[in-house]
Amino acid sequence: MADVLDQSEVDALLAAVDEGRVETIEERRTAPGAAHPAKEVHSYDFKRPERVTKEQMRSLEGIHEAFARSFGASLSAYLRTIVEIRVATIEQLTYSEFIHSLPNPTNFNLLTAEPLEGQMCLEISPLIIYPILDRLLGGGSSDMFIPQRPLTLIELRLVSRITQRALQCLTEVWCEMVEVKFAISEVESNPHLVQIVAPNEVVVVVGLEIKLGGRAGTMSLCIPFTVIEPVMNKLVSQGWLAYQRRSAAESKQEELARCIGATQVDLRVFLAETEITVHELLTLQPGDIIQTTKPANGEHIVQVQGESKFAGRIGRHKDQLAIKITRRAEVEESL
Repeated sequence: MADVLDQSEVDALLAAVDEGRVETIEERRTAPGAAHPAKEVHSYDFKRPERVTKEQMRSLEGIHEAFARSFGASLSAYLRTIVEIRVATIEQLTYSEFIHSLPNPTNFNLLTAEPLEGQMCLEISPLIIYPILDRLLGGGSSDMFIPQRPLTLIELRLVSRITQRALQCLTEVWCEMVEVKFAISEVESNPHLVQIVAPNEVVVVVGLEIKLGGRAGTMSLCIPFTVIEPVMNKLVSQGWLAYQRRSAAESKQEELARCIGATQVDLRVFLAETEITVHELLTLQPGDIIQTTKPANGEHIVQVQGESKFAGRIGRHKDQLAIKITRRAEVEESL
């Protein structure tokens, strides 16, 4: 039997559909009790809800990669040695998971970021804190003992110089997203004694790796979701990438223009030039006239720091001698 319908069979089928005697595929799909197509199901862990989107996580990663470069350069200059800092991990955890992943004791700093409400945490591992202290106090041995004790008052004072540099770099990179000012509100050695949010609250943990000579350690920045929730709409990768492109072109130019704008320069106007003999120079008296080839109504050259920049005409403005700029001067234009 042939699979192809002839024209009379096609006409009869179309007529049956129009009269409702034949059920279409769409009607069969939407009929009550009809089997629906299988839908894609995603698993969801209520213990670890992901409240920050992947795009926002990429934006946070880009911001803190810029922080790692800036802080690494600042720390290298301060310690007078090469310090490498990079973003190792960035993930969403619960606050209890973050706390239980930290060593005890450690350098645990509570941060405020006004005008944002709430607190953040900055933890620096003892594995890198003590090599930095050793460097600050004049040591240079890579085979040093890492003590398992809280920092002393003197050591805390030295470490505060490091953390203040970190907060300064954090403030600079965050201000491109939102105007904030980071500050340390409290320093603890036991992270289990500090609870800034509920144990099951979602936090974003940025893990950074610090390398100093042959030593390496970690630094972790814990950002509760409740703190950055008001500015989450600004965390888009396109905006951050646009900022990176802008910072290399527009921001740097604006910063240079502001710095150069207050610089004083030497400005000179040359009336004319001519040649006379030494004898004529020695016999010059008040009232003598020196004749030049420049017309009385000619343009005069304005030099900036010894370079010819403009041409103008001599005049008077508010009882002061002045020159009106008329055009740009040629580099080799005669005075």
